[in-house]
Amino acid sequence: MSSLQDQLLKAGLADKKQAQKAKKERHKQVKAKQQNKKAVIEDAAKTAAEQARIAKQQKDRELAAQQRELKQQKEIKAQVINLIKVNAQPKNNGDVVLNFTDNNKVKRLYVSERTHKDVTAAKLAIVSYQDNEYELVPLPVADKIQTRMPQAVIYIANTASENRAQADADDDWYADYDIPDDLMW
Repeated sequence: MSSLQDQLLKAGLADKKQAQKAKKERHKQVKAKQQNKKAVIEDAAKTAAEQARIAKQQKDRELAAQQRELKQQKEIKAQVINLIKVNAQPKNNGDVVLNFTDNNKVKRLYVSERTHKDVTAAKLAIVSYQDNEYELVPLPVADKIQTRMPQAVIYIANTASENRAQADADDDWYADYDIPDDLMW
C-alpha cells in the first residue's frame, strides 16, 4: 500500500515540489510538538526543583531553630550549674536534720544549727542540678536560678506570712496592759 502522496504523484495531481513542501511542513509540525513537550517537561522540572528548594530551606530553618533552642537550653543549664557551684553553702557538716520534699519524697540533709535556721528563715534555699544531689544557696541566687530553670529550685521556706503573723502575735501580748502617759526615765 502506498501513501497518499505517492498516489497523488502518480495521478499527476501533485508535483514533486509540492510533495517535498508538504513533507517539510509535517516535519516542522512534529519537531515543534517535540520541542513544546520538552519545554513543558523542562518547566515542570524547574517547578519541581523550585518547590524542593523551598521545602529544603523551610526544613533547614526549622532544624536551625531547634538547634538554637537546644544550645540556649544548654547555656541556661551551664549558667545554673555555675551559679550553684559558685554560691553553694557548706552542708553535711552538722548534726541537725533538715527535712524537705522532692517529688513527693522526704529527703534530709545534715546541717549545722545556724544553717538550719537560715533555711527555715528563707535566707537559704535548697537547689539541685542533678538527681539526688542537693546544694544550699542564698535566696537571691535561688531567685536567679528560678528565673532560668524553675525545676532546679527544690525548696524555699515560705515564712514571710508566718513571720508577720508571729510578729503580730508578739506585739499583741502586752495589749491588755495600760501604758501610763507620764513615764519618766
